Amino acid sequence: MRKALTIAGSDCSGGAGVQADIKTMTVHKVYAMSVVTALTAQNTTGVYGIFEATPEFVAQQLDCVFTDIVPDAVKIGMVSGAGIIGAIAEKFKLYQPRNVVLDPVMVASGGGKLLSDDAAEALVSKLFPLADLITPNIPEAEILSGIPIKQPADMLAAAKKIAATQSGGVLVKGGHLTGSADDVLYWKGEVIWIHGERVGNPNTHGTGCTLSSAIACGLAYGRGMEKSVRDAKAYVTQALRAGLDFGMGVGPLDHCCDCI
Repeated sequence: MRKALTIAGSDCSGGAGVQADIKTMTVHKVYAMSVVTALTAQNTTGVYGIFEATPEFVAQQLDCVFTDIVPDAVKIGMVSGAGIIGAIAEKFKLYQPRNVVLDPVMVASGGGKLLSDDAAEALVSKLFPLADLITPNIPEAEILSGIPIKQPADMLAAAKKIAATQSGGVLVKGGHLTGSADDVLYWKGEVIWIHGERVGNPNTHGTGCTLSSAIACGLAYGRGMEKSVRDAKAYVTQALRAGLDFGMGVGPLDHCCDCI
């Protein structure tokens, strides 16, 4: 069995964050571990409170993981403070983790802000260079690249600009565009379009967390970047198609759908 680590915030409603990551990793038959960066009070209707861990405690959790059960892949999600980002970067330089997938979580599906203003610069300067893949959605890609995204060509331009900040790949997710749900993977100078159907399901809470965790699972098993991304997208599509309908707002996916 391969092992994967999620570094993210906790979602008490179970649809996103650490809870979504652990579900995804478990369904993919990967041993899941977690470093919790923050507790959030959130549900399908929004984010109502954030209680951050201290940078020192995040560092202590990382030490406990990497000195005992070394992960084969790492997913990074919500890291809302510059101090936490700095602590993660320092530990990564020490432990040199493999297969790092970074989901630059800036806003929740329900619209709540999850990344403080001072953390954005630290994220780009300290963690982006340590990632093998960065997975922004369109609003995040617009913030990171400064490019308004209205069509697929804009997605590619943003991916290339973001890629200039680090040595790994960039996956810009096209779910926020109307019409299609195609993603573009810019990997080692190659442009790879990953086409996907648009599932008529408004319950998309935690899709970004789920996708990045599924990619990490594929990388943990040594399946390569393109296949890991394609397999993860297929998993998320099936989890959406399952049609789970919980909560009064933007509901979660069916992580346990029969699609692995």
